[in-house]
Amino acid sequence: MREVKVPAFAKINLRLDILGKRPDGYHELRTIFQSISLRDELLLRTSRNSNITLTIRGNAQLSEEPVGKNLVYRAVDALRHELKIRTGVEIELRKNIPAGGGLGGGSSDAAAALLGYLQLNGKKLPAPRLIEIAVSLGADVPFFLFGGRALGVNRGDEIYPLPGIPKHTLLVVVPRGIRVPTPDAFRWVKAAQLTKLAATPKLWEFCALCWSTQGIGLSNDFEQAVFQRHPRLATIKRALLRVGAAEASLAGSGSAVFGVFPSPALARRAAVGFPDDQTFVCEIISRDRYARMVKGAL
Repeated sequence: MREVKVPAFAKINLRLDILGKRPDGYHELRTIFQSISLRDELLLRTSRNSNITLTIRGNAQLSEEPVGKNLVYRAVDALRHELKIRTGVEIELRKNIPAGGGLGGGSSDAAAALLGYLQLNGKKLPAPRLIEIAVSLGADVPFFLFGGRALGVNRGDEIYPLPGIPKHTLLVVVPRGIRVPTPDAFRWVKAAQLTKLAATPKLWEFCALCWSTQGIGLSNDFEQAVFQRHPRLATIKRALLRVGAAEASLAGSGSAVFGVFPSPALARRAAVGFPDDQTFVCEIISRDRYARMVKGAL
């Protein structure tokens, strides 16, 4: 039996601007995605039967959900139909990325499943069609086909590569007992907070940040609304800045909060200050390194 192992890297949003609500009910976004070294692992193995089997380790709640709801299962099932493959596949998903933290674990797993399944079967798809399948699974999924640093527009599903930035060390803090469902976070963002009502220079600031390869320039339109409902997240951000982070921000819509540190040693020392939470010391992953490690099928 053939098998393929694929890493599924988490992401942070270096910048996340919410422009307003679209006619289709979704929100118009401008965001800068960045891959980080925190990751899940997928192992795909050919099977003698015609079924898709999925085993999840490291997350009891996910392992108890109906398998048909899982994005990994849905991704492989979509490709099987697309490629008209009848043989089965056994998948093992080893979870390290916490669910509900805004780190994109589920979307990354789905993209890794798409790429891994193509590798397993020695197949390729035209990039536009693969992206189309990825979009059908979730707005963030196309980004994880490429990784690195990228601009996301529309719902965040239209992706454009951006110049990489120097390697930075991150401390990601995932508070125990707090989860922020993305639909809730969008409901909490009030009209007065939306970027489209802010001063015009904010758009120029965003454009400048896209081209810059120097500073990170963190900003997240979710923060005010999410921090109001979960004050402890604001406390974590302040604590990260107090113990040496150059910048700190909410990850996506939360609940994870991350800080940018000058060295891994300082980040590890800072992690000691969060004994009741999950902490991860990690680093930024460039697009080239991402491609080498994921062995993309594009």
